[in-house]
This record gives sequence, structure tokens and C-alpha cells, in this order.
Amino acid sequence: MAIRMGIIGFGYMGKWHLNNAPKVENVSVVAAYDIVPERVQAAEEAGLKGFYNLDEFLKEDINLVLVATPNDVHCELACAAMKAGKNVICEKPVAMSLTEVDRMIATAKENNVLFTVHQNRRWDKDFRIVKEIIETRELGNVYAIHSRLHGTRGAMFGWRAEPEHGGGMIYDWGVHFVDQLMWMLGFDAIKSVFCKTVKVKTPEVEDYFFLLLDLKSGAHIQMEVGTWVLNQLPRWMILGDEGTAYVNDFTRNGGIIKVDETVEPEEIVVMTTSGPTRTFAPRGKKEIINKELPDSPADLTEYYANLRDAIDGKCELIVKPEQVRAVFTVLEAAFESAKTGRQIEL
Repeated sequence: MAIRMGIIGFGYMGKWHLNNAPKVENVSVVAAYDIVPERVQAAEEAGLKGFYNLDEFLKEDINLVLVATPNDVHCELACAAMKAGKNVICEKPVAMSLTEVDRMIATAKENNVLFTVHQNRRWDKDFRIVKEIIETRELGNVYAIHSRLHGTRGAMFGWRAEPEHGGGMIYDWGVHFVDQLMWMLGFDAIKSVFCKTVKVKTPEVEDYFFLLLDLKSGAHIQMEVGTWVLNQLPRWMILGDEGTAYVNDFTRNGGIIKVDETVEPEEIVVMTTSGPTRTFAPRGKKEIINKELPDSPADLTEYYANLRDAIDGKCELIVKPEQVRAVFTVLEAAFESAKTGRQIEL
């Protein structure tokens, strides 16, 4: 079955989907609805049928609706589309509360339509590399994962800096990084959540957060996102009992470091200003093995192809509603932890 997509909210992400979804065979974008007249006009200039009225838009010959609006109206608009018999993709975060998430999932079931979220960061190159490293046990038993993103501009754009519209870094980027880790490690893998947030340059919402996730396996995840960090650290660090891997950014920039156990360790002592240390002295150069990162494929068009085939009943959704709900449960726990200062058990 061919997909005829209509977009609700023809802003930055709406235009992004217009440019990318049609790259997949039998997927086209044909219509757009927005409450801002200039955006409707922009949609028409891009070759779409523009709508100023939601009810008229939902009567159009479309079988998939993308909701790409500020977060606070996701639930209302997605449910209206599903009640009109349309399959729905919602931009992230899916909603403003777990109650809204459950309402959206229930509405999809009641109307026998598909409902999913655009968790596009599952196709990031850096993430796919990390996923392969962990799944192939390249580092042995992984005991810690660091997932971080640092920006230097202290900037949050438009409604993403406004709490009433669901702004803040937890909803903007935390939702992606939690989804990545849960998809990789299991949606029931997290035992507890501890979170700290700071409003550094943005007065109304958190533009920095630190998240500590304890896993049922005994390992843990440190997640940190901040818009005002002027010295960049690696996007990923993966610590295992047989080596360490690092990925510096969103590309294949990094490496794997292991130890050649056949080489006799050098006795090295580092003299500090207040005394010597052997424990934290570096290893000798002959002991270290540096390996390239795997070149894991990452093609976002798989997302749209999966939607096309799932609507046709040929496969399951890659981003399933129950997974979306599990991620949102962790986000709610993060907000509760930041508010109370307590570690939250899941």
C-alpha cells in the first residue's frame, strides 16, 4: 500500500519529513495543516495541498498523519487524527504526561490504526556503532556507559525554551538518548533513576541535566546533556572489563583501546606535586592496542519503509507504542528525581 502522508505543523521538522519521507518507494507527502497562515502558504509553495482547518485536513485522502507541533498539543492532534481513521507518527516527546501517552495508545487500539513516534536517533551513526560494540561483546562485560552531548552556545530555540509547550533538554534530547539505550539494552533493563537539572542560560526550563540510570544487570549509565559546556568530551564512552571504546561525535570518529596481555607491563610512576602514583600511571605504549571503530550502517529511510510495510500488515513497527511508553516512564521518573532529590525506583 502506498503512503499518502499529511503533515500537521509545517515548521522545521515538518519540512524535514517532506524532504526525507519521499526518498522511500511508495511514500509521498501530499498535504499540510497549520494554524499559521504563512506556513500553509509555504506548504502550498512546496507543492502540497494546504489547509487552515483541521477537520477539512482530516477529510483529505491521506492514510498517515505526522504530528510535528509543539509538544503540548501532540495528544489532542494525534487522537483527532486517529479518530478520523488515520495512522499517526508523532514527533518526540510523544506527550506531556504518561496519562496522555496511555490515551494515545488506547485511541490507536480503539480505531484500529497504527501509532508510533519519530525516534529517529535510533539511526544515528554513532549510536549504531556503540550498539554493535556492545552486542558483539568487543569489550567483554560492559560495566558503565557514558552518553553525553555538550553544546557551547547556551541556546534553545523558540517554544523549546517554554515550559508550557514542553520545553527543556530532557524532552528535547533526553528522550532520544533514553530511547537509544533502552532499545539497545532492553526496555525493562533500568532499575532506578537519579537526575539533576540546572537552568544555566535558559530561565524557564532546564538547559542542563545529568541522569544516572542503574541497570538490573549491575551496570550503570551516566547521561549528561548541556547547552553551555565550553570544553567538549566524547559523545560516548563504553567501559568494559576487556577494553574501552569512545566515539567523539555523531560520526565514526573515535576508537577502541585494549591491552595486549602478552606484553609484560612496564613499571611506571607518575610524580605529582604532592606525591607519586603508580595506580593511575599510564600503560606503556607497547601494551596498548588501538583498534578502529566498526563501520555500522545507519539508514533512516528504513523508518519510513517500516511504516509503509507495517500499515500494509507485512511487519511490526520498529518503534512500538509500548516502547514509547517505557521511555516516557523513565522521563517522568527523571523529573520526579530532579524535583525531590531522590533516586526513583522503577
